[in-house]
Amino acid sequence: MHVISDLISHLFEWIQSLGYFGIMIGLMLEVIPSEIVLAFGGYLVSQGDINFFGAIIFGTIGGVIAQIFVYWIGRYGGRPVLEKYGKYILINKKHIDHSEEWFKKYGTGVIFTARFIPVVRHAISVPAGISRMPLGKFTLLTTLAVIPWSALFVYLGYTLGDKWETIDEVAGKYTREILLVAIAVIIIYFLFKWYKFKKKGSAA
Repeated sequence: MHVISDLISHLFEWIQSLGYFGIMIGLMLEVIPSEIVLAFGGYLVSQGDINFFGAIIFGTIGGVIAQIFVYWIGRYGGRPVLEKYGKYILINKKHIDHSEEWFKKYGTGVIFTARFIPVVRHAISVPAGISRMPLGKFTLLTTLAVIPWSALFVYLGYTLGDKWETIDEVAGKYTREILLVAIAVIIIYFLFKWYKFKKKGSAA
């Protein structure tokens, strides 16, 4: 455990030395959960090492690239590859099962809302890739979701300052509110699709 702790400490030092690019690469690699990397980015903002908006921009770029990478694995490697190697990018079989259920139930529009749902959000790119969802649409919806997520955790890391490592304790109330909004959006989206399908059926 001490070795792992030292390794993570060195990773944060490396991220700090690279500034904006450190945050971007840290999110692209996903060795450390994105929320923690972004909170650390907020801490760097509080120290004057980087700019607040720059942290959000590079955090968004890194987060989107990470998801495009998972999308490509799903598209060209399929589920077997992700089940075998997904653990290296913090994705396991349970995540894939849940994300496939959501994708089948709600369609491509869930790419945005699922980013705010625990368990599903990291793996929703898998079924998107397997189903060959258009990359442009996938990237747009992913970017729109990653921006507010990045802004929230950079802001929380900034306000916490030296106590940024307590992000899990502080973020809970914010993520719960986001979760409720995301679920509400999913319900509205689902009802809209149902209404559209019913209207199309009655017109046929």
